[in-house]
Amino acid sequence: MTKSLEGKKRLRLIQLVAVIFLTVSGGPYGLEPLLTFAGNNGALFLLVLVPMLWDIPSICTVLELNSMMPVEGGYYQWVKKALGIRFAFYEGWWTWLYTFVDLAIYPVLFVEYASYFFPDIEAYKIPICLIIIWASAGLNILGIVPVGETSIVLSSVVIIPFLVLFIVAFASHDVLLTIPHISLSGIHFSSLGLALFTIMWNFCGWDNAMTYAGEVDKPVKSYLRATISAAILIFIVYVLTMLTSQSSGINYDVLNEEGFPAVGSIIGGNWLGSLIAIGGLASTLGLFSAVLLSVSRVPKVMSEDKLLPKKLNAEHPKYKSPYISIIVCAIIVSAMIFWTFADLLIIDITLYGAGLFLEFVSLIALRKKMADAHRPFKIKLNTTGLIIMTIIPFSVYIIALSGSFFAGNIDAVIFALIALLSAELTWQLVKRYRSATGYSEVLN
Repeated sequence: MTKSLEGKKRLRLIQLVAVIFLTVSGGPYGLEPLLTFAGNNGALFLLVLVPMLWDIPSICTVLELNSMMPVEGGYYQWVKKALGIRFAFYEGWWTWLYTFVDLAIYPVLFVEYASYFFPDIEAYKIPICLIIIWASAGLNILGIVPVGETSIVLSSVVIIPFLVLFIVAFASHDVLLTIPHISLSGIHFSSLGLALFTIMWNFCGWDNAMTYAGEVDKPVKSYLRATISAAILIFIVYVLTMLTSQSSGINYDVLNEEGFPAVGSIIGGNWLGSLIAIGGLASTLGLFSAVLLSVSRVPKVMSEDKLLPKKLNAEHPKYKSPYISIIVCAIIVSAMIFWTFADLLIIDITLYGAGLFLEFVSLIALRKKMADAHRPFKIKLNTTGLIIMTIIPFSVYIIALSGSFFAGNIDAVIFALIALLSAELTWQLVKRYRSATGYSEVLN
């Protein structure tokens, strides 16, 4: 254990489950456009298929890497060990950019769900978003345990309304009898791409939860149990929500515009719509705090390698949190709340997918480089099997990116590709600066 982790309070299993749930999902909020993109027959099919092709390989990869190296910095440290400092910088840079985009989504969604109660709140979008950003930053500065405890409360507020929705729906609607035929016929390639992005976004972030492994009690065992528990919970909630939405008979354009509170109003009345809207507010708050927790640890470890300013490595004297990193993240996110939801989604997953690909490559490299290292969790595949496992989610990623391009989101796709290329440009600038200041040995 490093000195920086000594004396820190540690996250327990139940808190970790809640934080992972909020980091990856935060409930089905954000899935609303799926029925518009994929239709009755394609939505549920893709909701089952995509996690098998995208999530299961990702989950298994991060669990094996974390079981071998349960360290603060997570994926950055894995890539550094497997591929070297250059690609570790790529990983950290891409993840930093993707998370800024990701974080910008949640305050915007908060305003959207708050409009259920206050229709004119859109006029106050910017100040409300800024309040959310900086309140969450303050909570993160207090340390990982307060974030974990808050996550338990917010996760409950997110899940309970949907449990009520399912109970009311199953009692008053033929939910099980509305399971559609499985088919992708009639879905345009552009719509398929946007549908894939929607599902991928609602299932991404498993690796983010590993960046604070050094602050988790019994990290290997805890992460295995917590990740599996969160994955099962997320999948069940998503599928039941989709079935309930279809059985309600809601117009999909209305669903896309007003969200799941509209489904609640149809199924149970205004009281249930209000309950789900409250859950939406809790979801966005919880997601923001949980994701900020994960990303704030990455600049800290990168600064330790002299790749980012040393100030980012500073810990709060009382709470032992990387408070400078948290503040910097909050400042950047504050400037990124002007994008549309669809564009943010495309940029988000494009950057995330590139970083995830490096983690798959790192897994394969470490199987050779550290063949004898202890791995409490190990994927039962040889090198050829791991390569195939990598190709499958990467293919889904390419199809989604291509489809979004043909859907007319060209600006977002181009911006995302430029953001990917910025990693090499920034690397060269960092390398030259560090070489000039005597840190060239770090970058070799």
